[in-house]
Amino acid sequence: MTLDPAVKELLARSEPPEAPAFPPTAAELRAAFAASWQAPETVEEVASVTDHVLPSGVRVRLYLPDADGAVPAFVWIHGGGWTIGSIDENEVASRAVCNAAKVAVVAVDYRLAPENPFPAAPDDCYAVVEWLASGGAGPSVDSGRIAIGGESAGGNLSTVVSMMSRDRSGPPLAAQVLICPVYGHPDDGFRSYTDFADGFGMTAGAMRFFFDQYVSDPAQLNDPYLLPLRATDLTGLPPALVLTAEYDVLRDEGEEFARRLADAGAKVEMTRYSGQIHGFYGLYTDLPASPRSHAHVASFLTRVFDSRD
Repeated sequence: MTLDPAVKELLARSEPPEAPAFPPTAAELRAAFAASWQAPETVEEVASVTDHVLPSGVRVRLYLPDADGAVPAFVWIHGGGWTIGSIDENEVASRAVCNAAKVAVVAVDYRLAPENPFPAAPDDCYAVVEWLASGGAGPSVDSGRIAIGGESAGGNLSTVVSMMSRDRSGPPLAAQVLICPVYGHPDDGFRSYTDFADGFGMTAGAMRFFFDQYVSDPAQLNDPYLLPLRATDLTGLPPALVLTAEYDVLRDEGEEFARRLADAGAKVEMTRYSGQIHGFYGLYTDLPASPRSHAHVASFLTRVFDSRD
């Protein structure tokens, strides 16, 4: 396949802001990202949007649909290499899924590296699941029906939290939604790291930078809670929807993990979005593929939760 024409146009007009000195600091990269990203002028209306601070100190944004009775919860974890980004960047996707699937979307503002390296981010995200399961979101949210999902580093954290919940006999998760997820390391030898190293938005060099921020001890790279492809046991994990982008350095590791998860007995649905680049779901929401992917996720969540009624 070839690049989607809309993606070609996006890449052609996406002149990066003045680059910081290399290697940049995390603060410089955050500033560059903020300068390159614009909030949408209009967003889809939902019944309510409220911010909450958990007892653990983690901030979440709760999107509720117009619905009678309690609705299931969908924990959403943003991307950004564990280093940049925030709950503000996924407003379009969060609102679309909230309405289409009739779920409460709970976006997590987890602590960022390098100020807070591994395992701060998964600890924060797991705390949100526990908060939901304890009824912390109130009567509008069904504390017994929780799914989790994220994009890029958020996909990584979604699976890590699923593993933590399994290993700790924690709150059961109905499903995981994994979009362009990080599961391996740039040195693992996946071909997509070579084929799409530069020129397609997310670069191999950027991923190396993110790992340098997130990992404080090289020995952690063998920890499955950091890189789920290191896990020797993937049994007992919830059903998964895995969406990858054809022109993405992370494509091959996401698809390899989906195969291993299926081999371990999980129900897995995997789709490669042809012609797309990293960020097509939550970041580049003007792309025609973006609303299609939101509808894809909403349909999956609807089926998952309907089957549990």
